[in-house]
Amino acid sequence: MQVYKVGGAVRDRLLGLPVTDVDRVVVGATTEEMLAQGFRPVGADFPVFLHPKTGEEYALARTERKSGRGYGGFTFYASPEVTLEEDLIRRDLTINAMAEDDQLNLTDPYHGQRDLEARILRHVSPAFAEDPLRVLRVARFAARYAGLGFTVADETMDLMRQLSESGELQALTAERSWKEISRALMEDHPQVFIQVLRDCGALKVLMPEVDALFGVPQPATHHPEIDTGLHTLSVLEQSALHKQPLTVRWACLLHDLGKGLTPEEEWPRHIAHEHTGLKLIKAVNERFKVPKDCQELALLVGQYHTHGHRALELKASTLLELLQSFDIYRRPQRFEEFIAACEMDARGRKGLELRSYPQADYLRGAAKAAREVAVQPLLEQGFKGPELGEALKRERLKALKIYKDNA
Repeated sequence: MQVYKVGGAVRDRLLGLPVTDVDRVVVGATTEEMLAQGFRPVGADFPVFLHPKTGEEYALARTERKSGRGYGGFTFYASPEVTLEEDLIRRDLTINAMAEDDQLNLTDPYHGQRDLEARILRHVSPAFAEDPLRVLRVARFAARYAGLGFTVADETMDLMRQLSESGELQALTAERSWKEISRALMEDHPQVFIQVLRDCGALKVLMPEVDALFGVPQPATHHPEIDTGLHTLSVLEQSALHKQPLTVRWACLLHDLGKGLTPEEEWPRHIAHEHTGLKLIKAVNERFKVPKDCQELALLVGQYHTHGHRALELKASTLLELLQSFDIYRRPQRFEEFIAACEMDARGRKGLELRSYPQADYLRGAAKAAREVAVQPLLEQGFKGPELGEALKRERLKALKIYKDNA
């Protein structure tokens, strides 16, 4: 019975990066032997155990065979006869198919260390094409390590194209897809994730609404980069540079979907794209069963981001409607995230990345003015029920007019 660290722990140690998750594989052991040593079984599909003292995961060496469609369409075989090399060959990338023992002796049958040094993401074997989830995983690793200069090997990109064209991507569950998408969006270079998916044809399958933005022009006056797809990538890049949370990054990705529906004869203008884009944002949200907070912010940003940009010009009544839409009194954080998404949108334009965004503080000030209107004096005046709501609205409108005059 031999135990090895495998996968990301080995990869990141060799890259000189912090090691967070440690996966271990056990060669030459049976389930009975693991149980006899106090390990607790947790794997439903294949034998994975928790260490009796540390709680860390240990998996028996295994092979796998394609038996159906999608990520879950595999039959696994674990046995003491399965070698370390046989376990490693079923992994996705060569840089994830290395192992080391407790003395840091490296087992690298598929040249992962060579690809680490060359900064290449390369598949281990042709079996890569049996698992459609690997398209998303490779794109995610490209986003994670783009800052170190990693790129996807041409032959791996070819396999990803084959998978994208095969119909296998449609077999992925919403939950598995969202897990990869959300993790990728939180990497340092999420725009690379979207670009790699587009390069291999997967974006057109998974998010055709986003793919449709590429090649759609915008007015050069406001968008020096012109192309709406490139603008979306830039907005996503800014959201990562400014360490925005997932809600904001998801909203940044989807905020301009309506521009993909503009008839060509109306280009480069996109009248009412905020409204036309809502049905597309809803469709993407539903397709991946996106968490509610991400869904809500994406829809609100899609509908109101141009209000954010024009904040200083808005009438007090329009400003109040905007604040009411976000329920700023009970959910102040959501409005703060809206402001952040608007600022990322403004910065995601070629040559304007460092431009100031005075609308942000203006909107915060407006929200503060509206929130500071006290309810108690109105109650003392005898207002209640719907009448109280109307009176409160009038007072908030007055407060916003005063704020606007003094701003």
